[in-house]
Amino acid sequence: MKKAVFNWSGGKDSALALQKVLEEKEFEVIALLTNMKEETSKSSMHAIPLEILERQSESIGIPLYTVASSTALKNYDQKMSDAVHHFKELGVKHFIFGDIFLSDVKAYRESKLQPLGIEVVEPLWDKTSQKVIDDFLASGIQSKIIVTQADLLDETFIGKDLDADLINSFPKNIDVCGENGEYHTLSYAGGLFQKEVEFTISETVKTSFDFTLDTGETKTFEYWQAELTV
Repeated sequence: MKKAVFNWSGGKDSALALQKVLEEKEFEVIALLTNMKEETSKSSMHAIPLEILERQSESIGIPLYTVASSTALKNYDQKMSDAVHHFKELGVKHFIFGDIFLSDVKAYRESKLQPLGIEVVEPLWDKTSQKVIDDFLASGIQSKIIVTQADLLDETFIGKDLDADLINSFPKNIDVCGENGEYHTLSYAGGLFQKEVEFTISETVKTSFDFTLDTGETKTFEYWQAELTV
């Protein structure tokens, strides 16, 4: 099998893509790579604490490798370059992701990794969101919603298990996979997990982030975020 690194967010798409890769046996996944914020020791995308990521890694049976960079991302490119060189020395030529259809995201990954001699692999790529969510529901993987975009899904969705009934309750303007950032999840049991990953939601807080749009305009987005503890 070809050696690969799986870029692990801790959420449902990552879990589904990784389960697919493990079942197909084309790649030997030697590590789960997660980007972290230096200031918080939480994952950059889903704000999952390191301790929970380590429990996921242990349950899946693949070592966790973290890349910690500043919130401002000033040292991100160098840290990722160092990680790539580390894994290339171990014979890795493929980085696997759980993206579905955001072409700009895939193009960004390729622009960063191909010059370093790494091929981007996307097991879920170009499937419809409905197909991916159907595959997720059939996978046995259990995931809870831990982040929502506040103007689309309110705080009552935080902590709920992602099942068919919940998905059917989403407003019509929500991508069922949350591929546009409408929600994020934490996968914790079933499927590829050998044992349940235990965690607690201690509280739900509202946060806001400023994003610069393609037009140059800055827009503020608000999110409901689960505070997770072990």
